Parts: sequence; C-alpha cells; structure tokens
Amino acid sequence: MTEKLVVVGAGMASGRMLEHLFEAEPNAFDVTLFGAEPRGNYNRIMLSPVLAGEKAFEQIVTHDTDWYAANRVTCRFGETVTRIDRKRKVVLTAGGEARYDKLVVATGSAPFIIPVAGRDLPGVMAFRDLDDVNAMIAAAKKPNARAVVIGGGLLGLEAAAALRGRGMEVVVLHLMGHLMERQLDPAAGYLLKKELEDRGIRIHTEAQTKAILGDERAEAVLLDDGTIYPADIVVMAVGIRPETRIATDAGLHVERGIVVDDRMMSSDPDILAIGECVEHEGICYGLVAPLYDMAKVAARTLVGEEAAFRSVETATQLKVTGVSLYSAGDFAEADDREEIVLRDASAGVYKRLVLKDNRIMGAVLYGETSDGGWFFDMLRKGTDVSDMRETLIFGQAYQGGGQLDPMAAVAALPDDAEICGCNGVCKGKITGAITGKGLTSLDDVRAHTKASASCGTCTGLVEQLLSLTLGDTYNPAAVTPVCGCTDLGHDDVRRLIRAKRLKTIPAVMQELEWKTSCGCAKCRPALNYYLVSDWPDEYADDYQSRFINERVHANIQKDGTYSVVPRMWGGVTSSAELRAIADVVDRFDIPAVKVTGGQRIDMLGIRKQDLPAVWAELGKAGFVSGHAYAKGLRTVKTCVGSDWCRFGTQDSTGLGIRIEKFMWGSWTPAKVKMAVSGCPRNCAEATCKDVGVICVESGFEIHFAGAAGLDIKGTEKLGLVRSEDEALEHIVALVQMYREQGHYLERIYKWAKRIGYDEVRRQIMDDADRRKAYFDRFVFSQRFAQVDPWSERVSGKDKHEFRPMATLSLEAAE
Repeated sequence: MTEKLVVVGAGMASGRMLEHLFEAEPNAFDVTLFGAEPRGNYNRIMLSPVLAGEKAFEQIVTHDTDWYAANRVTCRFGETVTRIDRKRKVVLTAGGEARYDKLVVATGSAPFIIPVAGRDLPGVMAFRDLDDVNAMIAAAKKPNARAVVIGGGLLGLEAAAALRGRGMEVVVLHLMGHLMERQLDPAAGYLLKKELEDRGIRIHTEAQTKAILGDERAEAVLLDDGTIYPADIVVMAVGIRPETRIATDAGLHVERGIVVDDRMMSSDPDILAIGECVEHEGICYGLVAPLYDMAKVAARTLVGEEAAFRSVETATQLKVTGVSLYSAGDFAEADDREEIVLRDASAGVYKRLVLKDNRIMGAVLYGETSDGGWFFDMLRKGTDVSDMRETLIFGQAYQGGGQLDPMAAVAALPDDAEICGCNGVCKGKITGAITGKGLTSLDDVRAHTKASASCGTCTGLVEQLLSLTLGDTYNPAAVTPVCGCTDLGHDDVRRLIRAKRLKTIPAVMQELEWKTSCGCAKCRPALNYYLVSDWPDEYADDYQSRFINERVHANIQKDGTYSVVPRMWGGVTSSAELRAIADVVDRFDIPAVKVTGGQRIDMLGIRKQDLPAVWAELGKAGFVSGHAYAKGLRTVKTCVGSDWCRFGTQDSTGLGIRIEKFMWGSWTPAKVKMAVSGCPRNCAEATCKDVGVICVESGFEIHFAGAAGLDIKGTEKLGLVRSEDEALEHIVALVQMYREQGHYLERIYKWAKRIGYDEVRRQIMDDADRRKAYFDRFVFSQRFAQVDPWSERVSGKDKHEFRPMATLSLEAAE
C-alpha cells in the first residue's frame, strides 16, 4: 500500500522538495499538501517585482493546478494546520484531519512586528505574501498616498522602491546607522542611501519607532525623538522568526527553529522539517539557496537514500531596479585581516574585498557587480589569491595584466563554479544540460536546470554559457534590442516604463540610458505607442513620433497624394452616406474610388492640403475616420447573418457593428482586422483575421491569430461563448492583452506564437478575473482614445501639417 505523505506549508522549500521527490520516485507516496494561503506555490522572492509592476503574479507561479493534478497531489489550500497528533499520526485543521505515514513541516517564517502601540491598526502590514502585496498596490492607487517602511534591510528597501515607483511618498525608518548593515559596510550603505534619496525616497537612520498613531487606522508613525511621519500605510520589514508553533505544541525539539539533523529529520523520525522554520547546527536560514539544498536532502531521505545537508556560504544581491549591489561572506574589520578598496566616485562604483591569509573572507560591491560570482566562488573554495593580489580588485577580466573578453572570463570558470545562487546550479550542470538535452534557449535552461528561474540576476551569465556552448547557433531572440539607440529589448522597455513610471519620451530615453539624444525613426514610434498604452490618461500622444500616415490620418500614395477611407460600421452603409461620398468625389475632383477588401470605400488621389476640407464634408454626413492608416482597429468585416441569410445562425452584422463601435480609436502594436461570419460557411473570412467570430447554433466561436498578408495562416480557436455580451468581453480582453504585451509592429499572430496559444487561452478563457481586468482597462483607455482625429483636424489641431510648404515659407519670411 502506498504510504501517505502530508506536507504542511505550500512554499518554495516544500515545492522544490516535491519536485525532487517526484523525479526520484513519482509513485512512492500519496501526497496531501496544506497551505495557509488560498493558492499554491509561487516564487516569493519575486514579490518585489510584482509590487513594482514589473511582473504579474501569474509570472511567478511555480506550480499551477495542472502540475498538482499531473502529480496527483491533493491540495488543501487556504486550510491552516492547527495541530499535529503524533500518537495517531494525523494533522488537524478546522476542516478536519489527514493521516500521515511521513510528515514534512515547512511552515516557513512569520514577520516580526515590533511591539509598539498601534501595531494592530488597519493599514499596518508586513511584506511576506501576495495578500500583503495586493494591499500595498491598492493603497498606492489613492492620490497623494504616503507610506512609511520600518526596516532598512533587503526586504524593506525593495518594498520602498516599489511603492515609490507606484507614486507614493515613501519614508524608510532604520534602527541602525546605515542601511542593510548585515550585508553592507558603512561606505556601501552610504552609496545606497544616496541612490535611494535621489529616487525620492526619504531615509531616516538611527530611527527608534515609539508608536503608530491613528484612531480607526494608521495615520502616522511617531519616533522616540518626537519626529512624526504621516502615513496611509505602515510596512513592517524588520525581520522574520521561524514559524514553529505547531512543532512546539507537538513536543518536537524546538529552539530558535525546529531542530533537524543532516537528513532533515526532526526529533520524531517520521517528521521532517525544511525551510525557514528549521534550525540546523544552531543556524536558521532565510535565503533561498540553502532552503533548496534542504529540499533536495529531504526528498532523498524520504525515498531512503543517503543525503546530508551542510552549512553553506550565501551571497546577497539587491533586486531594486537600477541598483547594482552584491555582498558575500564576512567583511567585518579585524586585526588579522586586510582589505582592498576601489572607489570611483564619478561612476558611483565601490568595491571592497576582505582578505585573511591571502584568502577572500568577504566582498562588498556597489555599482559594478559583474565579478561577484567570481569572488564568491573563490571565497567558498578558499582559493589562495597571492598570485593575483595586485589586480584582484579589478576583477576576473583583468587577471594576467590585460583586460580579457568577458566571454573568456566566463569560459575560464571551472565546472563547479556556482552560476545560480538561488537554486545552487553550477556551470557544469548548465553546460551539461545544454549539450546532453539539446537545449537552445534561456527558457529551456530554466526548465531543465532551474538556473535563472528565481530572482533572475544570473540571467546574463546563463546566456553567456549558452553562447559559449552553442556558438553561432545560439540566437538570443528574446533580447534583440529595439533599435541601435538602446541595448534593451521591447519587453524590458515596456517593463521599465511601468516600473519606473516613465511618462514622456525624454524621460524614457534619460532613465533607460538611450545612446542617442533623441532616438530614431524606429524607436520613437515604439516608445510613443508604449506610453499611450500604459498611461492613457496621462501621456500626451506625440504625433511627431508617428509615421506619416498616422500623422496626417490618411494613406500616402506613390504620387504624394493621399487616400481617405471613412468608417462604415460592419461594412453597412446607406443611400445618404453614398450620396455624401459621391458629392465629395465630385467637389474635390478625386480621380479614383474603390471598394476595399474590408467592405469600405476608398477615395484615392486627394491632395494633402485638401484633406481637412474633405474630412469636414464627410463629417457632415456622420462619417468618422476609418483608421485605414493606423496601428489600430481597421475593420470588422461581416456577412448579412440571420437577418437575411437562410443559413445564418446569429446576427453577425449586428455583432460586428457592436464590436467596431465599441473598439474603434484604440491604438494597438500593429493593425488589427476582425470579421464576424454568421454561420460555419464563413463568408466574412473570419478564420484568416487577427480576431474572428464564427456564429454557430450554440453561440459564438472566437478565433484569433490569423494572417492573410505576407504570411498566410489560419486562426487558432480561442473558445466558444454563449452570448453576444460574452463574445464582446472575450474579444476586448484578448485585444487588451495584446496591447499590453505585444511588441510594436508585431501582429497578433506573431505575438500569440511568441507567448503561446495555450497561455492566451488560459488568461482569456479560463481566468475570469484576469479577463475582466483586461476588459476594464480597455474600457478605461477608450475614454481618452475614442476621439475622431478627422474632426480634431477640421477644428484646427496641427493645422500647419496640411498647409503647402510654399505658404509656410512665406509666413516664416514675414
């Protein structure tokens, strides 16, 4: 009979243990997993990017529902284990009990809340889980919101930077004389303080909190010296304590943490413990690398293999965007130690190595941290640095007297050199997986080795190993720069615009260190789109950063004239509209009139200076711009549907008109064409559009990611919905997802292939809350986008654009 394994705690340590267990013996146990949070395992060290807006929660989920199902894990999330009955070998919750043969306690840690008056007021929170993050994000949405962060350690500073990035006024209170005193010396602490203050974060060191003030909720923080800082929220980030209450109540050996031996076994041989709740040889660990080592050892112990956990050196790297900081080892001063220091004030660089007997004991790097891994490797191995003593501080690339190619420095690393500290992955494991498993991409390496899958700070090293191992066959497409003005790719630019709350093109270029003063014709339109998309209510569209067609709201032709396409909702028109078009053609002597493939009428050969007058006449008849020139919604092609066609199952014309009227005017990464066919005969050709609908007896079949231009591609099926309202919501959410994630000039079919069709389906069809959020953001943006540009130009907006050059020259001369 299969043994029963109960795991208490659905965090990173237990998640990694289950991975190792299923790899070793997938059928050894029937597993029941309890978690106090109403969700499964996610990467807690990436909560800071979620708070900063750099990542969505879905991107940091480690194990989803499908993973638990595939491994037959019984999940009892949102259910807190209150007691362990060792005699009966059961765990108890408010909802019942579960029997175990083996039990793993992975309850993690609890945030330390300083015992001051007001600590229980609403608005006082920790920074430990997704609920804390969501509470902080909600607080940051209020106008002129203020946050006080108590604690200037790693977690507190990440919270402060993220909240400041969301527009809050932030004060950090720190008890000690300089920030991150456990990881930094005073010099590096000073540089970090200066950097954060330059970002608008106020730092108050040697601050002793006396009380949190407020009646019904937190309103301010009072210090011992009488200083008062107003606050809408107070974030406690002063430390953690092992969560050991159920172990203590069960009579296990507990000191600071649950005491375990080398095999991760507690004082009860049927109960193991791992993670932040554990104490091993007098040490409680809070960094992820040793916790993952514990997970591996526990999994081997459970399947009867020999394994032993050993104390490990750890390193720290700050994950605040734009701050490069690294520390490792013991860098305290002592009579038997010497130090090597490098300072470059103008570049903001500070490096300090602490040596004893010609071996590195500690390292602090600020501003330039690329050699952190090299120093740390020598620290762990106790490498004698006598021969490189004079050049050691300059890093690996300078050994031997001259600067080496950084790739050569990576190539020179030994196979046992640690590349990914979070997951304890060495160089040899990565290169071995690349060659042995035929890996070709960063995502492949992450999936097979876990390297770069946690905090991401080793991503550059992993990519260099891919390049070294694969040579010219490695194509890091994901990091292709936007253009020659920057080294950043589209995803990084979009992420940083949101994270840093950049709201003008000059701000983007300055903060993201553009190599040119004003950008180029490739990056300026992309930046303009990203800013329009991310800040619809705040960013003023820069029409000079658009291509000529979008600038003049008409399509330029080979002879320098323009074509004008008025919008015909769903391809439907009337005699009055047709007469108005005929009158405009006669009045302006327009040489060509053509019916388009999108069921509209195109007037070709109009002079640029006549465009406002043409638009004025069309406007009188009720026409608005058809956006035939735009990176936006072009047309919604329809068939006549059930109103007229004997085969029609639904009112395809009415739905097409409804979609077009709802969505016109929104800018998108590239043009978007849609169609609605009233039956599976598909007369509107919906299965080659960016988004298409096929009406069937049971409802509306939604399709996406088709192409009928340079590339020919049929659509992918998104799913079936029952009503028009549902169809509209799903289509709008899909387009908003594309708007937020697509690269500029990337059509929907290329975007969907890049991120995965199943991922699109998961977010739009399966996740109702996420779909509704996409829908709501689109509706909000339409408040600012759904303005007819033709009528604006008729009213005089940008009128100089449509005046002949000769006229402008005469006016300038006068």
